[in-house]
Amino acid sequence: MADRAFATIENHWITLKDGTRLAARIWMPENADADPVPAVFEFLPYRKRDGTSPRDESTYPVFAAAGIAGVRVDIRGSGESDGVIDGEYTPLELANACELIAWIAEQPWCNGSVGMMGISWGGFNSLQVAALRPPALKAVISIASTVDRYNDDIHYKNGCHLSAQLSWAATMLAYQSRSPDPELTGNRWKEMWLERLDAEPFFLEEWLEHQRRDDFWKHGSICENFDDVQIPTLVIAGWADGYRNTPLKAVEGLGDKAKAIIGPWVHKYPHFAWPKPRADFLGEAIRWWNRWLKGEENGAEDLPQVRAYIMDDVKPAPRRDFDPGFWVAKPRWTAPDMDSLRLDGAHGLAFGSESHARGRTALRSPLATGTASGEYFTLKPDAEMAVDQRSDDAGSLVFETEPLAEARDYLGMPVVRITLKSDAELANLCARIVDVHPDGTALRVSFGVLNLAHRTSNEHPEPLTPGEDTEITLTLDACGYRFEPGHRIRLSLSTAYWPMILPPPTDATLDIDLASVELLLPKLGDAARIVMKEPDNPSPLPTYIEHAPGDTRRSVARDLTHARTEYRIVEDTGLHEHPGTGLSTRQLREELWTIADNDPSSMTGTSVWTCDMSRPGWFVRTISTARISCTADDWIIDAEVVAIDGEDEFFRKAYAKSIPRDGM
Repeated sequence: MADRAFATIENHWITLKDGTRLAARIWMPENADADPVPAVFEFLPYRKRDGTSPRDESTYPVFAAAGIAGVRVDIRGSGESDGVIDGEYTPLELANACELIAWIAEQPWCNGSVGMMGISWGGFNSLQVAALRPPALKAVISIASTVDRYNDDIHYKNGCHLSAQLSWAATMLAYQSRSPDPELTGNRWKEMWLERLDAEPFFLEEWLEHQRRDDFWKHGSICENFDDVQIPTLVIAGWADGYRNTPLKAVEGLGDKAKAIIGPWVHKYPHFAWPKPRADFLGEAIRWWNRWLKGEENGAEDLPQVRAYIMDDVKPAPRRDFDPGFWVAKPRWTAPDMDSLRLDGAHGLAFGSESHARGRTALRSPLATGTASGEYFTLKPDAEMAVDQRSDDAGSLVFETEPLAEARDYLGMPVVRITLKSDAELANLCARIVDVHPDGTALRVSFGVLNLAHRTSNEHPEPLTPGEDTEITLTLDACGYRFEPGHRIRLSLSTAYWPMILPPPTDATLDIDLASVELLLPKLGDAARIVMKEPDNPSPLPTYIEHAPGDTRRSVARDLTHARTEYRIVEDTGLHEHPGTGLSTRQLREELWTIADNDPSSMTGTSVWTCDMSRPGWFVRTISTARISCTADDWIIDAEVVAIDGEDEFFRKAYAKSIPRDGM
């Protein structure tokens, strides 16, 4: 890599055409005014000053040393930027992004070529902005993102209501209610803070107004017309994350314009992600930017269309620092051939297209089935990831093979086909593929969920007709996995997957035709084993000053007296000070989900965020609370934000709404 000197511009104001000032942090290669450089732009609401500063400082200095400027901008109403946010990926946000790209390209230090990059929110809007085709945008790197906002984000999944929707609404309430840094904004900080507190939306209200895949979700979903994206796109994700489907969906939709990398990782950049092995993301990115922003002939266009990590003999654990496996490359992605597994008797699975099962069986899982599921999207390789599946399998209908005689390698999206009838109009179905080790340890390899009213359409759901057989096809999340000899492949079916999936209003019983059950597994096929370079720096994140340690706890409590289950989360970052800015921050998330046996309307969820910012002589705190409960007919939500300056509460606001359930 090149080693060009650079400067860091801690805060630069960019004024939009409507007069709004957005705050940018810029890493500028030396002498760029005389020798212009391309720029990489990242645009998100996660606070450049404190929220994303560790990962920014692991990435953009390396880009700048390679002769690529980094421009990290906070969305309006975030960090030190003026105004108030108006939602997720709104037309205003995307228009602002296009305006910023044009501004960057016009600067005397820029060669006119801009790339856009990001993970999660920044990965989403990178794809969405690419579809708008701003002229200066030449390439994208999108990490842990989606092409389908309805089915592959934190809101709904095949018509099932994800609990992550409340969790993320609480997170955004906490982020958006936090103060700007007075060191950058001066005396305006409190006026800006009060404007946000007074006007920020509670996102869950809008999300719950759209429980089916309508125009609200189609906006920003590039799968609506992949041809809108005409520039080279590198799409990256991890098997341990909720956004694992996107790389394969992107190469299927974008064709030769897209390349995909899928590792074993949680929701993090690949050069510091867990579980290991990591990948040399910075080297991959610089090669990508040099090819498409500088015109360097480095063969980036000839990279395999898919590079994927095939997990092998992985066991669940309290913390997974390393997942065994191997990297493969497929020069061109095509729809995989499928292994068919049918029932061989009442509970056995066997390879072959013919079922030997007869009869029917009933399935009604305990409503607390699913506590081994982990988070929908994961930030740490601990109990946020799916743990040993035996507790969930106890409440499920389970089919499994005999111990395998030979290894079986798979890459792609599995499918379950089944014929069933229900005793209620609304019901959910969850399917999980599990690697059963010889000692009985059970690792979840893939899962899928379906609101059965959405069996034919997420836009126009139709309730089931009780007592009538219905053919169901459920596509599970993508996976890359080797089942070793001596292991068993298990298919687990349940009607609940709580707390990840919120229950329908009725506790339905499904009647399953055993002869119909089929599991289709995507064969790896022809693929070359490759070596993926690991990062040159094994610990790229900067070290901040620790004033108080963090803490992480997840627990499940079963109240046998009152037949009630609690799922509790505590995430405390600890108190840490940035050595360059002197700003200390701490975030504490406390979340509780509850449900009673046999009563889906008993479900509740509460998420509380306490966020502190301080310097000597200055301290502010926000406490953000979001709650959800339900009746058979309605979702009931409320939220509250409290702001404290020093020792004094100076702001309090409450939200409350009841929203009709729409077929879920």
